[in-house]
Amino acid sequence: MSVQRMLSLAAVIGTMLAAVTFAWGQEKILRVPMATEGPKTLDPVQGSTTYENRCCSQFYQTLLQYKYLKRPLELEPLLLAEMPQISDDGRLWRFRLKEGIMFHDDPCFEGGKGRELKASDVIYSWKRLADPAYRYKNWWLLDGQIVGFNEYKDKQAKRVDAGEPFDYEAEVPGLRVLSDYEFEVELTEPVQQFAWKLAMFQLAVVPREAVETYGTKFSGHPVGTGPFILASESDWKRGTSILFTRNPNYWDDRYPTEWMPEDEQYGFHKPAGQRIPFVDKVQVTFFVQSQPQWLEFQARNLDISTVPDFAFEQMFSRRTKELKRSEARKGLVHFKVPLLDFIFRGFNMEDPLLGGYTPEKKALRQAISLAIDWDEMNDAYYWGTCVVYDGPIPPGLDGFPQTEGHRAPVSYRGPDYERARQKLIEAGYEIGPDGKVVGLPPIEFYTSRGAVSEKMVALLERNLDEVGIKLNPHFVDFSELIEAVNNKKAPFFSFAWGSDYPDAENNLALFYSPNVSPGSNHFNYFRPEYDELYRKIRTMPPGPERTAIYEKMRDMIIEDAPYAGSLARTRYYLNWEWVKNFKPTETFYNYFKYIDLDVNHEERPK
Repeated sequence: MSVQRMLSLAAVIGTMLAAVTFAWGQEKILRVPMATEGPKTLDPVQGSTTYENRCCSQFYQTLLQYKYLKRPLELEPLLLAEMPQISDDGRLWRFRLKEGIMFHDDPCFEGGKGRELKASDVIYSWKRLADPAYRYKNWWLLDGQIVGFNEYKDKQAKRVDAGEPFDYEAEVPGLRVLSDYEFEVELTEPVQQFAWKLAMFQLAVVPREAVETYGTKFSGHPVGTGPFILASESDWKRGTSILFTRNPNYWDDRYPTEWMPEDEQYGFHKPAGQRIPFVDKVQVTFFVQSQPQWLEFQARNLDISTVPDFAFEQMFSRRTKELKRSEARKGLVHFKVPLLDFIFRGFNMEDPLLGGYTPEKKALRQAISLAIDWDEMNDAYYWGTCVVYDGPIPPGLDGFPQTEGHRAPVSYRGPDYERARQKLIEAGYEIGPDGKVVGLPPIEFYTSRGAVSEKMVALLERNLDEVGIKLNPHFVDFSELIEAVNNKKAPFFSFAWGSDYPDAENNLALFYSPNVSPGSNHFNYFRPEYDELYRKIRTMPPGPERTAIYEKMRDMIIEDAPYAGSLARTRYYLNWEWVKNFKPTETFYNYFKYIDLDVNHEERPK
């Protein structure tokens, strides 16, 4: 039998099986939680959080994606027919799109039928980052990197200020459409991390028709090329849940044919080459509190869950950190995922009390940092499964301070209460007879609401009280926290940053001054010497020279103390054994398309 006939037969059989599934009423609905009140937007150009990433990645697609099963992480084409062709000097990148990729069917298109993706769609989507209507929220991704793009952005800003419309037709010299499927990007310099950014959801491709048809409502009416659609706007119940439905016209995307040897014990290799997605729908439920999520998972109303701190002792051995046999016998599968994680308590460097660069202001932030006991936090709320470290570069990346016995020369990580009191004196404060700091008002602290957050804040309050510092906590929804930080209204705040790609440059970019809020520099940190080094590392290839500069920049940040930290988590995931092909990761989130369900599993709720 010819290959073509085999493929045709497979398609017919697939259609028959789909009909059988429908007839039996065994629709494959993957049920997963999201530990938040949900995304604020479904528009990639306005998204910035993990939660927006997780949702947008189901509707929209990028030029490149991460290989699902490969570790360490590698990139591969997604919308592209092949990896980009790069000139010898690293500045000219040529791209060729796959043919036949269609946007979702939607009334914004003629006849309601989605049209084919073209090279001009990529250019349009990237130009949206320069539109002041979106507050330049993700402009930092391409700032200064594409020939003529910054000049285009500035010219368009003047047009908008003058009351004229943003001109998407105006040319950008470094963005050139060559044909329907080919385009070039000319970089201002050979930025080493540009390829990683091509897999970030903020650079996903959207159709102009949808943006112009729905205007401000586009953030709740996604139209992309992805494996799932929002079948109805009512399927996104803000603050409660979102339902992804399989895109009936999804292009010929396939399950990976590369995997790691350890994947075979889970059967991850078995669907190799099969067409995806496998499930009919993905029901995502939002949980601000972890206990309701955990109860739903135990009741088998969720297929997948992370393990909350209060359930760790129930599920895992304290000594081995492995799943207890009694729990494994229930049909549970567990995974440990070390995160590229930077958990911190950030300072707004423009705040009148906590900000500034004088020795006194720096000493105040150092004193607060020295009072915080990250080890106790790790033991109390993470079962000692986290890595506590200095600096903003997490374990596994160049510049991580504990690599091969190297530590940062100076550390302001607590607890060191005596040193913290000395720093308060250096900051110009007196310690009163009652141990309180004279003249220092309570520190305004913003964090997301939740039972665990309240416990962590109680620990923080106790730590600071040891040196006479009072905290005034504000517990807000995560969306409110983001808003307060973006608007520079939070003097001291709790955040976590997961690296967008496996290069410490991404973490060091958090302190680059052009990225100040509402960009990724939530600290509003500014140091010219640091900025100069950052511009240098963007074009440097990996190696000892670049690593040495990473370390120098890391140590500048530690000394200036725009934050207190740091901590990197290991996330523990559980799934019921009827879930197939789930290899958890928190570096990318387009993996729902790979997951399958055994709908006939005897333990699965019907």
